[in-house]
Amino acid sequence: MTSVLRTERLCLEPYVPGDEEDFVALFQDVRVSRWMGEGPSTEAEDRALFGRIFTHVYARDLFDVWAVRQDGRFVGHAEIKRTEETGGHEIIYALAPAAWGAGLGTEIAEAVVAYGFGALGLTEVHATVAAPNTVSLALLGRIGFTHVRDVMESDGSTTRVLTRRRPPAGG
Repeated sequence: MTSVLRTERLCLEPYVPGDEEDFVALFQDVRVSRWMGEGPSTEAEDRALFGRIFTHVYARDLFDVWAVRQDGRFVGHAEIKRTEETGGHEIIYALAPAAWGAGLGTEIAEAVVAYGFGALGLTEVHATVAAPNTVSLALLGRIGFTHVRDVMESDGSTTRVLTRRRPPAGG
């Protein structure tokens, strides 16, 4: 069961059915979705994805996925899950453009990384970022991720794989 995570300004909590419109709006915003997965999807695909959070992910306790709220208002999405591309657990996060520039992305990423190291007992977590997404690359670099390799995508684009290792105990 996905736990509730709290940061100084945010609450990451499991989605509820009433979040569908906010989820779809986030993923339909091309400023956000151009960096997610294969890029923008149709509204119908995003609605189906939202439904699978309940029927597949939560129902089978497959991985952790959160609605991100600030003062009760939906501002983003986060998850941590095992992926083939990284060979380990990857953090994924998206923030609504209205919330950009206030350091909330850093809070989300730090919270999910801490959860991975703590609750999941991971020794490292990964992130995959499109090479042109310099904002996310810089954010992850500031919080201790290092570039480990590049993946050449079938469309000729480059995805950077970054890793952050858990510090040694007592270190």
